[in-house]
Amino acid sequence: MKLLTTYDDRDEAESAAERITGEKRLASERDSTVVIYNLFGMPTWGNFHRLGMYNLGELKLLLDRRAAWQPADQARHAEIMSTLSIVAKNFQIEIPPHWL
Repeated sequence: MKLLTTYDDRDEAESAAERITGEKRLASERDSTVVIYNLFGMPTWGNFHRLGMYNLGELKLLLDRRAAWQPADQARHAEIMSTLSIVAKNFQIEIPPHWL
């Protein structure tokens, strides 16, 4: 398990924990008077997508209409893939070849 994301709101954190699959844990910590909630779980693309992270929803829409891409779509795809390559390296997961 790895830290996937943090939340300021307990309800939002609990909702996110319910959406992801696999082993998970929600831990709170207090910093002065502020409580933050750390969501730990399995770092998978599916979990990141369920959490709405890293523009994976937008990537799916782009890939669904790949044949009709305009230059702006190609540029946006490159931006998203640049981010995902960093995420993949940090979490030691591979980017599916059909996303490239």
